[in-house]
Amino acid sequence: MSKKLTAGTEQEARRASAPKHRSIACVELITTAALALSTAVAVTAVSIGIARADVIGAVANGDGAPFAIALLIGLPLAAMGGITAIMAAGPRQD
Repeated sequence: MSKKLTAGTEQEARRASAPKHRSIACVELITTAALALSTAVAVTAVSIGIARADVIGAVANGDGAPFAIALLIGLPLAAMGGITAIMAAGPRQD
């Protein structure tokens, strides 16, 4: 008798929780759309920042300090990104 009671309770729990969950495809779609929108906003902000910085114009006029500072910051960041990509591509050691 207790087996039937337990089995019935489990079935009721499954039925009650199933309609409340969204499908995984719907959640993935919403997440992908949010990521695409965030990427577009970030690209726009960086583009505006580059346009306002006028580093290339300063280098053309003979003042290389802003360009040197940009390289000093940018090159190590690019190197860290490259190293991370190389390390991520390797086999996992668990």
